[in-house]
Amino acid sequence: MTNRFLPYLWTLLFLALAILLSIAIGAVSIPPKDLWQVLASQLTGILPDSLQTSAFILWKIRLPRTALILLTGAALGGSGAAYQGIFRNPLADPYLIGVASGAGLGAVLAMSVRWPYTFWGLMAVPLAAFIGAMLTVFVVYMLARVGKTVPTTNLILAGVAFGSFAAALTSFLMLRSTGELRRAIAWLLGGSSQAGWGPTLTILPYLAIGLGILILGGHALNLLQFGDDQAQQLGLPVTRTKTILLLAASLATAAAVSFSGIIGFIGLIVPHIMRLWFGADYRRLLPLSIIGGAGMLLVADVLARVVLAPQELPVGIVTALVGAPFFLWVLRRVKNQGYW
Repeated sequence: MTNRFLPYLWTLLFLALAILLSIAIGAVSIPPKDLWQVLASQLTGILPDSLQTSAFILWKIRLPRTALILLTGAALGGSGAAYQGIFRNPLADPYLIGVASGAGLGAVLAMSVRWPYTFWGLMAVPLAAFIGAMLTVFVVYMLARVGKTVPTTNLILAGVAFGSFAAALTSFLMLRSTGELRRAIAWLLGGSSQAGWGPTLTILPYLAIGLGILILGGHALNLLQFGDDQAQQLGLPVTRTKTILLLAASLATAAAVSFSGIIGFIGLIVPHIMRLWFGADYRRLLPLSIIGGAGMLLVADVLARVVLAPQELPVGIVTALVGAPFFLWVLRRVKNQGYW
């Protein structure tokens, strides 16, 4: 096997290990032997009665959750790498232009309404979060636009300003809706009460579109690292390319957080680790960040289950505890060496 494929092998092995840990560990752990028997029963059709409970936990609870966390981590890892490439800033992450604030506002707005216990009632919070996130991206983009161009500085400033406005509205709604305060805080810290395969199947098309466009845009992101003027001279339509990549990254992020809540630092940490280990070529960095983000968030989710077991922490707390020191290290590195 050539060195070209080794980075993919290592990240896929890490992801496979993270998946095994995720489906085996929880409030009720499934020993490796039992796990193997339950999985093998899908081929043999033979499942001892003593493993019926383990099979129910695996197929109805663990695997759907693992799939949702995996897709969320993949979206955040890939979007984070794309944002850092678009803005040519190592401190950029998927929430830079207000996606998280918009999603939070939409979710808390939905939580303030007493919905009926129907399919659409259960879908109200993630649907409102997705709409809020995408509307925020649209508003920020329109505010930052100057003629036919969208200056990067304007985009960041508009995102920070509108994100702060949305966060203030969210806080106001939380104070007014005391009955939903605990649920809102849990969602904002990266927690979701959604169960089953529904959330995974719902966000899958959006992630496929968003992450697919980002992977195809790896060469364009490489050209953008030379600066807008140089990329334009090399034949890249800079404004259109940035817009497409930005919308694709925001679509993937909005779809992921709509069901999983706001999970910080994965989109910041994973691209840096992949860049340090395997280089800065975005044609390779993007898929590696997608795979690494999925594995990293699965490991964080396992830690969230076991640290205070049987109580479960919101996974966003775990990623913040690990990510905040890493963010400070990146900040120090940027200060001393400039952009990567």
